[in-house]
Amino acid sequence: MNLKRIFSIIRKEFFQIKRDKRTIAIIIMMPIMELLLFGYAASTSVDHIPTAVYNNDIGIESRDLLDSFVNSQYFDLDYNATSMQEIEEYIDNGNAKAGIVIPPEYSKDLKNGKTAQIQLIVDGSDPTTAQTILSSAGGVVQSMSVEIIKETRGIEMPQVLDLRSRVWYNPNMSSINFNIPGLIGVILQTVTLMLTSFSIVRERERGTMEQLIVTPITKMELMVGKIVPYVIIGFVDIVLALALSVFWFRVPIAGSITLLLLFSVIFLFGSLGVGLVISTVSKSQLQAMQLSMFMIMPNILLSGYMFPIEAMPDIVGKISTVLPLTYFIKVLRGIILKGNGFGQLYQEFIILTSFGLGFLMIATVKFKKKIE
Repeated sequence: MNLKRIFSIIRKEFFQIKRDKRTIAIIIMMPIMELLLFGYAASTSVDHIPTAVYNNDIGIESRDLLDSFVNSQYFDLDYNATSMQEIEEYIDNGNAKAGIVIPPEYSKDLKNGKTAQIQLIVDGSDPTTAQTILSSAGGVVQSMSVEIIKETRGIEMPQVLDLRSRVWYNPNMSSINFNIPGLIGVILQTVTLMLTSFSIVRERERGTMEQLIVTPITKMELMVGKIVPYVIIGFVDIVLALALSVFWFRVPIAGSITLLLLFSVIFLFGSLGVGLVISTVSKSQLQAMQLSMFMIMPNILLSGYMFPIEAMPDIVGKISTVLPLTYFIKVLRGIILKGNGFGQLYQEFIILTSFGLGFLMIATVKFKKKIE
């Protein structure tokens, strides 16, 4: 691989971008406008919430309580924890959205006529889901209390169950804090995919493809040379978006900004690779735009930005696992809201890196260095 030839393509690409005023306008204005217009909007609701349970009680009363949570259809008790640390890990990693902790004296307190306590831990990074968890759990506990009073003590008894709730990561359950990280990922993908999807097809329409074909540059060098300028542009966009998020929307970044930027660059290669694939198979810029929109919409709908993946049907949810944006949004929310480190996100690192290399290879194979 000849670095000098790659640099020549990079320089040519920057000159081409500089001459295209509309491209410059998209680069600068689209992230800012979309973030300002859509930063305040988005709401979701969810049932079958993945839940972790730490049950310290061996009595039948605690099992009846857990059955009530399952029967409500709002909670799926997918994880059985053996310590509070495991509860924290399940929620930190995003596997569970809620945690139920039953103390050792739960059944004993009920039998002795005392108020029995239950602890509910809620992932507040998604405020709508968190509200659903709090209201649904409150309804389950209230209904269970009424049943216990009727069966064992009579209507005159005071409070039977005491639900103690703790909201993590986003205690105020601000929708802005939830929407902005996901929106950054959506905007970054939209801008970079649209720009690179025109890259090769623009060469054909402008008649400059012949010049590239007669040069000694290889297909891989051409693909790398095409991607690098847009990686730099995307990096500038992510910095602008993060600055706007922190200083305008007041969204605090709990984790490492360096780690966030590293993941952003890796995600950019995957997103730009998709754009190059589109550009190599398109015959015109109009066709490239149509294919880009075809790719962008499923990513927005299925990546977890608009609707929780847990609420989707299984088949639809599996489609989300082949979308790079799904993993990048998890990274964004994990680092910005939860302060996740590389240890919690190494799987996403591997997946996003694989996506980037895979799409770059596909684009290289698809590109034919000849005039059709």
